[in-house]
Amino acid sequence: MARRERNRRTATRMLAVAHALEGLSRAEAARLVGLERQALRDAVTRYNAEGLDGLRDRPKPGRPSTLSEAEQAVLVNVILRGPDRERDGGAEWTLPMLCRWIEERFNKRLHPASLSRVVRGLDLSRQKTRPRHPQADEKAKAAFAKGGCAAP
Repeated sequence: MARRERNRRTATRMLAVAHALEGLSRAEAARLVGLERQALRDAVTRYNAEGLDGLRDRPKPGRPSTLSEAEQAVLVNVILRGPDRERDGGAEWTLPMLCRWIEERFNKRLHPASLSRVVRGLDLSRQKTRPRHPQADEKAKAAFAKGGCAAP
């Protein structure tokens, strides 16, 4: 099973426990796979308690997210809806604009790089939109597309 294991650390623990189960001393079994005796003892304890699943790495707690689950849900809805030109000051969201919006709405300060990680964590990708001039006339554009500006 250790040969088929993709995680090297887990495979090493499996081999060490296998050597210990074969009757080798703790020091010898640890030396053969490159572990300390204490690490082998911990692996054997976890193996006895949980089986082979106990030899896998446990998830690290890490730093808690700046935005709560509810705030992240609101952020996703706001991003998908798009900004209001008059209120938010642009035709499409940018990270600095979103940072200002989050500070106004949730009273939390984020750097654009940090917000980029949050947005990617929400399974949203960075999209480049086609540029739009804020004073563009949509009716004139539609008339031009239909050939309405051609001379008779």
